Amino acid sequence: MTFSLTILGSNSAIPSLTRNPSAHLLNVNERLFLIDCAEGTQLQIRKFHVHFQRIERIFISHLHGDHFFGLIGLLNSLHLLGRKEELHLYGPPLLKDILDLQLEASKTVLNYPLFFQPLSSPGYELIYGNEKVSVFSFPLTHSVPTWGFIFREKEHLRKIRKEITEKMKIPFSYLLKLKMGEDYTDPSGKVYRNEELTADPPSPKSFAYCSDTLYDEKIIPYIHDCDLLYHEATFMQDMLQSAKDKMHSTAMEAAWMAKKAHVKKLLIGHFSARYDDLQPLLDEAQSVFPGTILAEDGMSINI
Repeated sequence: MTFSLTILGSNSAIPSLTRNPSAHLLNVNERLFLIDCAEGTQLQIRKFHVHFQRIERIFISHLHGDHFFGLIGLLNSLHLLGRKEELHLYGPPLLKDILDLQLEASKTVLNYPLFFQPLSSPGYELIYGNEKVSVFSFPLTHSVPTWGFIFREKEHLRKIRKEITEKMKIPFSYLLKLKMGEDYTDPSGKVYRNEELTADPPSPKSFAYCSDTLYDEKIIPYIHDCDLLYHEATFMQDMLQSAKDKMHSTAMEAAWMAKKAHVKKLLIGHFSARYDDLQPLLDEAQSVFPGTILAEDGMSINI
């Protein structure tokens, strides 16, 4: 099953010539989830050959412009291109008022149903789930109400050992029961244990997204053991006080978070425009957590 992340924007508030502000696209079994939507996101979507009409759900972490100023433009483009399928949006409660005012001012009535779910929980909350994935929100510590998100694959069904089941001529109608872990009893009454007929499925994958936030260990239980953690790293450690003043994190702090949460891989992003060369941020993070990579616009990661 596809479980991959594409970086559409890796910079912080001010765009650079090589990096757009925050936007990420998660593909879960060919269902597309957009996470944050900075100015220019729809151009990045086109640039990196994403069919944005396939986006089903949009998650906005907070109401700083470098995380949502591209949203109304994207919603309007979907409208102008004739979208009919419903779109689901998750974000801070005030976001709905902002969008309603923008649509009213432009006298736009969207061609498609737009459903808004406000983020309001002060704790870990399930906000969406389907047969393949569950999405949870959790609070972050920033200058405005901010939420992180974690996307968790559900347990996979067991894998049929076709060479065995075909040889035994096990009825096709029974295969789903085998996938769900049942034993098999043949016509003579002999019982075959499920482990003889199936193989373990791949482990469920998980992706945690921590946008703008102070270093805060309270989120560790939410992101513990995830396969890929995205954590903002706006500054280097020599600007720790600036990070604290602006309620952001350093690359080293992001690495400490990854290490203490026992994640498998760390992706750092939301870089200050002051940094043309990102290698020092990567070096700083890898000194604490070697499994760190840099977010770069256009890169895709199979989780």
